[in-house]
This record gives sequence, structure tokens and C-alpha cells, in this order.
Amino acid sequence: MSSGSSGAGVGSRPSEGGPALTHLRVVLADDDVLLREGLASLLQRAGCAVLGKAADAVQLLDLVRSVTPDLVILDIRMPPGQATEGLDAARTIRQEFPDMGILVLSAYVEVESALELLDRGHGIGYLLKSRVSDVQDFLEAMRRVARGGSALDPALVQELVSARRREDPLAALSTREREVLELMAEGRSNAGIAHRLWVTEGTVEKHVRNILAKLNLPETEDDHRRVRAVITFLEAR
Repeated sequence: MSSGSSGAGVGSRPSEGGPALTHLRVVLADDDVLLREGLASLLQRAGCAVLGKAADAVQLLDLVRSVTPDLVILDIRMPPGQATEGLDAARTIRQEFPDMGILVLSAYVEVESALELLDRGHGIGYLLKSRVSDVQDFLEAMRRVARGGSALDPALVQELVSARRREDPLAALSTREREVLELMAEGRSNAGIAHRLWVTEGTVEKHVRNILAKLNLPETEDDHRRVRAVITFLEAR
């Protein structure tokens, strides 16, 4: 949530069902007592039922299992290690309660953690504490996640897009080089590729050399670089 935007984050449209905000049952988990108590007070004034507050992941799991809220708001870094205790708890909650909403409210952009959470399906949100600038937008994000939608801070979305680009082994290839590599994956020879693309065989050879270089496939005695390039292409699809 940034001061220059609506602050609601990027998210999917919630379904028509699900709890209204005034009936939303919430559990909070954060080791920062001032933030935890302040957020609890804010949510209670908004009409939410705060069923419990936890300072660590163990307390959080005990609470969730005993009161089964509609939504859990938690931080990723929690005691005792201040590492991934919150993420571990979120993973357990999703396994035990697949329909329970999980909203991460963190001070940090944890790309890998966000990706893992998002891979776990619906009802997931990830917002940055320092960028929450509008209470109503935050409450709407809560409601959206509780209904099975999503809420992502725009800064996190940018990081996710950048991370996926960095992880894409084919990102460095030009459009023509991708076409050549795709035809290589179909088993075509350089001559066959040249005929298909209406270029000379020498041009194809140049593209193939560029592809192998960009995919960091140096010549070795044991590996066939062309085959390894095709395998890379197929794994990235």
C-alpha cells in the first residue's frame, strides 16, 4: 500500500460469499506488542471479532486450532529465530485449514516466501507494514482475502515479476532465437530451421551459437550442447 495509490494492493476480485467485515473472525500474530495490540484495537472498532493474539508461531497454531478463525494475520519473521517461523505456521495452517484466509503483514519483501504462499492457492495476501497508508483499504484487503481472494502490495508484485524474469533461463534470448530454439526442440536440423524461417543456414548457425552462449552452455567432452539447450527450453515452458 503506497501513499501515492489507493493502497489496496493488487488482488483478485472476491467472491460474493464469505464473511462481512462486521462478522469477520480474526486471529493476530506478531511479536511487536504495540503493533499487535494497536491492530487488534483497530479491528475491533471496525466490527471484527478478534478471537486471539499470539506473540510467536507456537501460540498462533494453538489459537488457530482452538478457535478456527476466518482470517489469520501474521508476520513471516517471528520468535524464537526471527526467520521463517511465520511462514512455517502459515504452511501448517493451509494444510490443516485449506479455506482459512492468511494475510501476511510484514516489514520485509520476502520474495521466496511470497511465492511459496501464492502457490498454495486462494485466500492469500501479502502486505508491507510500512506501506499501509489507508485503514479502509487495509480492511478491504482483509475482507477480500477472507473471501478467498488475494491482496498483494504493488512493491511485492514488482519484485515477483523481476524474480521470475531473473529465473527464466530464456529471458536473454531474442524473439528470433526463441523461434530457432523451439524448432531445435522439434528435432529440426539447421537446414530444416533455415527452410522453415526463410533464412540462410549460416544465419541459423549464428543464432544457434548465440543461443548456446546466452544459455551458458560451453563446450565439454561429455555434453552435447544442442541437446542441453533443448532440455533447457522444455524445462522452461
